[in-house]
Amino acid sequence: MPRQARRRQLLDAALEVFVSHGYHAAAMDEIAERAGVSKPVLYQHFPGKLELYLALLDESVDSLVDTVRTALRSTSDNRQRVTATFSAYFEFVAAQGETFRLVFESDLSNEPAVRERLDQTDRKCADMVSQVIKEDAGLADDEAHLLGISLVGMAQVSARYWLSTLGSIPREAAEQLVARLAWRGISGWPLTAEHAEQAAAGHPGAERSAAQP
Repeated sequence: MPRQARRRQLLDAALEVFVSHGYHAAAMDEIAERAGVSKPVLYQHFPGKLELYLALLDESVDSLVDTVRTALRSTSDNRQRVTATFSAYFEFVAAQGETFRLVFESDLSNEPAVRERLDQTDRKCADMVSQVIKEDAGLADDEAHLLGISLVGMAQVSARYWLSTLGSIPREAAEQLVARLAWRGISGWPLTAEHAEQAAAGHPGAERSAAQP
């Protein structure tokens, strides 16, 4: 079997075992057996269980970053962009299911290599969001990044909570509810050009927002 195909086979087997038993209870013997290979073959690709876990984590966080990037680029209407971004998080946790819980709610979150990847993912998503805020509202980098981190945290926590109570609120309704809350906050910043125009006209209290088109 080609190396990449074998690697995919091993990762799929590891994912099944991790989801079934959790990280700490999962055994390399069982992963090898599930993949239909000898343990030496498994170790040729992954030196240990943590490396397997990190490879799965890398795939999941890359998928999340791509999902958020796609949502942000899906429209130039900023209200719709807020909704699309929150929908991206809800879609991601719904699609990942138990895999999402394994990756983002694991007791390995304090493992340095795991923590670094999770923090980096939050930063990447927040950077993308904050860039839009900065361009539209003219905020300083640190101010825009704080807002970006806040919105990312809100999206992630609310989506994870919704997943834990799956069935109580339909996904689309939950997305719209939380996106509306976020929009009420982010819409308080005036668009840069419009703010300047209104200030020049003697109307500094602009109601149009940085998130509005």
